[in-house]
Amino acid sequence: MEYQFLLIDVADKVATVTINRPDKGNALSPAVLEEIVSLFTHLAERQDVSVVVFTGGERYFSAGFDLNEIRKLEKVSNEAYTALFHRAYRAVLFCPQPVIAAVGGPAIAGGFDLTMMCDIRYASTRARFGQREVALSLPPILDPLWRIVGLGRAREVALTGRIYDVTEAERMGYVSRVYPEGELLASVAAIAAEMASYDRTCLVESKKLSNQLLNFDLDGSMRTQEWLFRSYIGSSENHQRIDALQARLASERRK
Repeated sequence: MEYQFLLIDVADKVATVTINRPDKGNALSPAVLEEIVSLFTHLAERQDVSVVVFTGGERYFSAGFDLNEIRKLEKVSNEAYTALFHRAYRAVLFCPQPVIAAVGGPAIAGGFDLTMMCDIRYASTRARFGQREVALSLPPILDPLWRIVGLGRAREVALTGRIYDVTEAERMGYVSRVYPEGELLASVAAIAAEMASYDRTCLVESKKLSNQLLNFDLDGSMRTQEWLFRSYIGSSENHQRIDALQARLASERRK
């Protein structure tokens, strides 16, 4: 499939999706959003993809909304554009495979929201994060942000419109790990490759479970997790991976 504003590379069960609109800081025009919906919908159906890396490259992730496009809108005719944003968000959030955000630079407003829809966020020292919607008289997205950083911190992010450097983003738990400038993509590629070597179905089911748990009480969560564990333990895939691990450990002991 051909895209104007997205680059796609699939290798060793990892799909790397790169927003490619450098002249506009990877701003999210309607065309970019349409391509995100199309590509993530396509990736969801691919059995040869176990992990997705979503990035804007080493310099930035996305400057956010294309303000020139938003300025054209009227309140009485904004439904299609609003729906398009949320279709793009949902395409990433509910992609069945784990999605890793590799944030090489600013992720602001809509760009920040896209990183929020990913399952794991890694960033370079260049990265900056911020929900600037409130400064533009736009209500920011609080869910799933509050599930990631807690309700109190999510309120601060959403209501102040403040820009956070990567150190503070890591400290609040929004970013899992920070890499030196220029080393982000290679480091995330290694993590994604290791993840993609695992059982794809187990990865998909584990992500699905993580989205379900907040809707259960503690007893329901424990029962669901027990049922899912029981579905995998003792399977042929489980046996093969145990055998491979034991063989590798035995080989290392003999060295």
